[in-house]
Order: sequence, then structure tokens, then C-alpha cells
Amino acid sequence: MLKRRLLLLIPIFGVFISSSVLAAAKGDPAAGKEKSQACASCHGADGNSPSPQFPKLAGQNAGYIVHALTAYQTGKRENAMMQPMAAPLSEQDKQDLAAYFASQKGLVLPWKITR
Repeated sequence: MLKRRLLLLIPIFGVFISSSVLAAAKGDPAAGKEKSQACASCHGADGNSPSPQFPKLAGQNAGYIVHALTAYQTGKRENAMMQPMAAPLSEQDKQDLAAYFASQKGLVLPWKITR
């Protein structure tokens, strides 16, 4: 019974993963770099924030960046600094910014396996 339920969930997860990959593929990193100028003072020009006060965006998953920006826009995520920054962004702006920051080299942590 449990095995059958798990088998039924596989297609659902496949759709979720596929839609996340497709969403991440819509952005243009070059356009995102131009649009990221407003982000640079806090998050760094390439997404590697110089301050521990602000998150590093470099190397972050593009889908997560789009999700977070959308959450700031809708108020599901509250932050007095980010909400006004995210408010005017179009869907394409979010995709472009996400593609740019995801393409940047982020901090390599000691426990992260690199190849």
C-alpha cells in the first residue's frame, strides 16, 4: 500500500521539478546583470555581499530567488528594505535577476563537495 502511494507521487514530483527548471531557464543573465545595479549596494555587484547583514545571492538557486522576490511583492515575506525593492519588478525582471545571480560563483563552504 505504501509502495503504491509512493509510486503515485513520482509523477507529481516530476512535474514540480520540471516546472522549477523551466522557470529558472526563462531568465537572461546579461539583462539580470544590468538590472542588478540596485541590488549591489547591499548584496554586492556579483551577489557576494560584503556584509553578513545581507544574504549572498551568488550561486543561489534561480527558482528560489524568483520565489523570494515574489513573496516580498505579495507580502508573504516581510522586510522593510526588500518589499519596496521587489514591488516594481515584473516577472521577467525577477527571472533575469535570478538567472544572473544563479550564474555567479558563490561562497564555497568547507563541507560542500566540489568537482
